[in-house]
Order: sequence, then structure tokens, then C-alpha cells
Amino acid sequence: MHQLKNTIYPVITVPVFAVLYAYTAVVVLLLLVLSYMKWKSAIYTIMGIWARSVFPIMGKRLHIHGKKLLDKKKKYILLANHASMFDIIAIMAFFPKVSWFGHERLLKVPLFGKLLRMTDYIPMTMANIQNTRRMVEQLIEKSSTRSIAIFPEGTRTLSGKINPFYRGFIYLLRASETDILPVTLNGFFRLKPKNRRHINFDAKLELVIHQPIAGRELIPLNDKEIIEKVMTVIKSASTET
Repeated sequence: MHQLKNTIYPVITVPVFAVLYAYTAVVVLLLLVLSYMKWKSAIYTIMGIWARSVFPIMGKRLHIHGKKLLDKKKKYILLANHASMFDIIAIMAFFPKVSWFGHERLLKVPLFGKLLRMTDYIPMTMANIQNTRRMVEQLIEKSSTRSIAIFPEGTRTLSGKINPFYRGFIYLLRASETDILPVTLNGFFRLKPKNRRHINFDAKLELVIHQPIAGRELIPLNDKEIIEKVMTVIKSASTET
């Protein structure tokens, strides 16, 4: 049976991705029209609908836990583990009104890059003093009006295990005193990791929203203590660790 799935799933993946790209293309065109008309609220509504519908198209159900812990009227620094290209879509499914901070290369992904631009995506460029200062300034500016989502591992895991966190989010935390919203993603490495082309349609997908951590409680801690505290929360619900 395992061998049969390894043969069938790569074949099924091709039409599934074709449908997803076609569907996304239609959504992008609609969002471009809404953007031209400056209907910002409608853009986020459509993005949320698109993100939630991506998983049923793949024949998957995304189980979301802890929705009641999220106050959508508040601003957060959302931190999550990173295992798959579908992680961003999963988070957009429950929290479309969030700006993303991540690799610049994602903006070059056909269609998906345009969607990210509409979320006021902040690209992470090559690190040097000038670029780092500019990125931090952009993050602080955005965080004054919007929640910011960051994958503190920096890139997708290649093992399924949660990698060490970088300190980048701490600069934003100390500058803005914004609460941290930890999120754990389960099943996404099995679904579609970075180092595999096809989708595993057996994967069970789960997203766990944790109790927010008050920024004022974290700021007195040193960087290592902040990372350990946040990572411990995210790992507490992980099925991969």
C-alpha cells in the first residue's frame, strides 16, 4: 500500500496543483480589481475565503484549535513553526489581516507573490547594516497598525523537527512591546516539505493557536530566555518533536 501511494500521489499532485494555480489566478484577478477600487476590507475577506478553500480542494481538512484565544481587534507578533509552502495559507485561513515578514524570493512565486504583496509583505533582503535597519523600521511601522507574522526559524525545516529560532522578532518585540501570538502547525511537513515535489494526501493538518504572551512580560528577559519561552510554547503542541 505504501509503495502504491508513492506511485499514485505524485500523479494526483499534478492536476491538484493545476487546479490550485487556476483558482488562485482567478482570485488574484479579482483582488487586483478590488485593489484598484481600494476596497481593502473586501480584499482581506476574499483572501480568507481563498485560503480556507485551498485545503478542501486538496481533499484536506484544516483543524484549527484555540480560535477563542485570538482577539482580532488586537495587534500581535504571530510566531509559528515552518515546515511547508502551505504554512502561510493555513495562517491566512484564520487570520487574513496580517502582514508577513519573510524571504524576498517568495514575492517571485507566480500568483502567490502577488497575493503576498496585497498583505503588505515585508521582504527579508540580504543582511547588512543598512538593509537590517530598513527592515526593522518597516516592521515597526507596520506593527503600529497591523499584526505581523514571522517564521522565527527563518526557513522550512528539512527534518520535520522545529529548528532553532533566530533573534529577528525580538527587535520588533522590544521596539513595539506587542504581544506574541504563538502558533503550532502540525502535519504540514508530511503534507508537502521543501525537499519533496508531491503532496502526501494522507497528512492530517492541525493548527493550534496558543494563549498570547504579553510583550511586557517578555521584554525584561534576555534574548535567549525569550526564545526559549516562545519555543517551549510552540513545541508543547507539536506532534513532530
